[in-house]
Amino acid sequence: MNTLARISAFLDAQAAEAGAARNTILAYGRDLRDFAEWLTGRGLTLETVSRDDITAYLAACDADGLSRATRARRLSAIRQLTRFALEEGWREDDPAIRIAGPGKAQRLPKVLSQTEVTSLLDAVPQTGRTDADRARNRCLIELLYATGMRVSELVSLPVAATRGDPQLLLIRGKGGKERMVPLSLPAQSALRDWLAIRDHALKDSPLGRLVAGKGARFLFPAASKAGHMVRKSMNDLIRELALAAGIDPARVTPHVIRHAFATHLLEGGADLRAIQTLLGHADLSTTEIYTHVLDARMRDLVLNHHPLARV
Repeated sequence: MNTLARISAFLDAQAAEAGAARNTILAYGRDLRDFAEWLTGRGLTLETVSRDDITAYLAACDADGLSRATRARRLSAIRQLTRFALEEGWREDDPAIRIAGPGKAQRLPKVLSQTEVTSLLDAVPQTGRTDADRARNRCLIELLYATGMRVSELVSLPVAATRGDPQLLLIRGKGGKERMVPLSLPAQSALRDWLAIRDHALKDSPLGRLVAGKGARFLFPAASKAGHMVRKSMNDLIRELALAAGIDPARVTPHVIRHAFATHLLEGGADLRAIQTLLGHADLSTTEIYTHVLDARMRDLVLNHHPLARV
């Protein structure tokens, strides 16, 4: 079995046994194919590659101008592959186990202030051509800010999950993992209003045709291949709202609103573990970045407003 076949078996196992998300599998596949091509060019295979060879590959990636984050991700994929090779008996050792990664440059997530989020919500009546568009847009933004959902989770939300005037939503996140997120009162109100319009759309109207087709399963039906609203449409809506609210559109994305959700909870005294659960983070260290955001904002507040800061 050649290296590419070994990688294919590894990816199949990740999808079937580890429950890895589709995007994760695709990322592993791209990175490991590049590694396999490098090995082949040097007459190496997964069975014969050594620790020094992997280190040389990472050095070649650095020379090619790949970022630290990309090199760290590739090493992570290689580590999982070599560990799998050891477990499957393809190798008697794991050559990647003690290789130090390049690490990632810590970048604080961009966030909006609570006032800016309020301005975005206030701008909703200025967007959309029809009452239905505006009701849908309000529901999208209220749910996004109230729950901190990933945009992919929001646009593909099944309508069945929103029935019965829920105070909590069941979200299926990365790797098929489920979590419960509470809804704020404004989000509940926006959801009720949108459902009333969605469910009673005339059959010959554009919305009625979407609901009658593939979009029947989704809270936000659309004329896409999947049947629901796509990420690009959500990004376009956020940019339109930012312009209407007088905020630089370059500062606002759906993920920035997710960051705002977490940061504003932390500012309000929420427990970091609770925020981790709400965001669907597998590791608390991912959530801890928001404490650095809060620290930076507090430091700026003191430096800019304390009377002795300018002395």
